[in-house]
Amino acid sequence: MIKADLHVHSCYSPDCCIPLEVIVQRCCRLGLNCLALSDHNTIQGALKLKEIAPFYVIVAEEIMTNTGELMGLFLTEEIPAGLSAEETIIRIKEQGGLVNIPHPFGRWPLDNYKKLTSPEIMEQLDMIEVFNARTPLPNSSRKARELARKYRLPGGAGSDAHTASEIGRCYVEMPEFSGTADFLQSLSRGKINGHKSSPIVHLATTWAKVRKKQSMYHNTVLDPGKTEGRHIC
Repeated sequence: MIKADLHVHSCYSPDCCIPLEVIVQRCCRLGLNCLALSDHNTIQGALKLKEIAPFYVIVAEEIMTNTGELMGLFLTEEIPAGLSAEETIIRIKEQGGLVNIPHPFGRWPLDNYKKLTSPEIMEQLDMIEVFNARTPLPNSSRKARELARKYRLPGGAGSDAHTASEIGRCYVEMPEFSGTADFLQSLSRGKINGHKSSPIVHLATTWAKVRKKQSMYHNTVLDPGKTEGRHIC
């Protein structure tokens, strides 16, 4: 069986400071043998993690569209932020990836997610994140499960970890799979385990943003070309 945390961030996200090596150590300690590294608007960290991790790494990206976030899984190319949801979905599917909607009822502003959960978008999805350990809003998981049932889509789950201690807070225990071809079938037979994170973890996200902005400013002042096209880990 596979123990998969299908939503984790690394220091390649602007609001997270977890080094890739720490992610590997944490997963090995917990017995997680599958991870979807889904940094914000980049796959650089996921590609590097895939090279060093002794477990299965799904290259994913949490992409900010102009109406909220979508997630692509099994990606080979990075997808830019700011596109429409429709264009983002096209680009995910063009490279053989799967389309997921993370925390569909768990982030503000909720008006954006009315657009992302419209029938036109939902009919193009491959899966829905039905449990997110960081979602603070009540009933968000129940509403996500109901949405998945309505459209007959498999439900995924992830810690949405932005700190090392959050990794594995929730995960899916599912049969082994070999790639996109049988991932969805395996996921549909999976069992979600875990629990919510404390709301305090969001303070760590805010602190990570502040640290990175300070580091970026400091490095830019000392060497204007030093941080161009790079992530601070």
